[in-house]
Amino acid sequence: MKAIVVTDQAAGTAGMKLVERPEPQAAINDVVVQVHASGFTWDELTWPPTWTDRLGRDRTPSIPGHELAGVVTALGYGTTGLSVGQRVFGLTDWYRDGTLAEYMAMEARNLAPLPGDVDFMVGASLPMPGLTAWQGLFEHGRLQAGQSVLAHGAAGVVGSMVTQLAREAGAYVIGTGRAADRQKVLDFGANEFVDLETNALEDVSPVDLVFDVFGGDIAKRSASLIRAGGTLVTIAGPTEARPADGLAVDFVVVSDRAQLSEIVQRVRDGRLRTNIGNVSALEGAVATFNATERRAGKTIIRVRP
Repeated sequence: MKAIVVTDQAAGTAGMKLVERPEPQAAINDVVVQVHASGFTWDELTWPPTWTDRLGRDRTPSIPGHELAGVVTALGYGTTGLSVGQRVFGLTDWYRDGTLAEYMAMEARNLAPLPGDVDFMVGASLPMPGLTAWQGLFEHGRLQAGQSVLAHGAAGVVGSMVTQLAREAGAYVIGTGRAADRQKVLDFGANEFVDLETNALEDVSPVDLVFDVFGGDIAKRSASLIRAGGTLVTIAGPTEARPADGLAVDFVVVSDRAQLSEIVQRVRDGRLRTNIGNVSALEGAVATFNATERRAGKTIIRVRP
């Protein structure tokens, strides 16, 4: 099969190569998926699991990519809940070869059925941003209707999901970004927009929840905006930022079949829009990753036409 591999962390995306690799086999509780579309996250080449296994040993050449939509072609021993020929989408294990390939093997529990009226490219754009937003808002942030949310990077892949899911849940959403992002953020459903380049973050009204994607100084300044009992949720890693009378939670997204099904149903109902940026075929993916001009939104690789 064709696959994109990485061997040199220092080279970044410039070190990616399209090569021939053996097709994977399904282990116990695995499925093999014929990948139709794959999502790629711009900074995953900086993540340790891209390069090492759970014991810290080098596992290159490795195949990046953690989001996919495709069709099940084989079941491993003991696998239940899915069938050969079924359309699926999901989020893979961080430490296994990924989705920038024509086929991949993964645990069945990390996949959910993809309805026939949802395009494979749309399916591949949902798992990581959708699950990240869902878990940050509802599991870690305990968001309730009538509360307020400050969504940082609201024009981005995760931030746009946060904005839409929070609004649908009955929250008042304040989205942040650059001046050029204003209309996009409002189009995704934010009630207000704050330009981080020209507006004082400290002037924002107190909120119940801050969803942070930046970390650092932005997270620290945002913590002071949280009402008593509120929560700062961040995906930027451990943070020193703490609300005066609330919680600070940093988390890593995990796959969840039930949540994936909730998310894709909202897409089918028109309640949730994806945020797709660059789209490329597998053969042109490396050039897309190395392009100097990038579109905002999720990078999607069309593995099969």
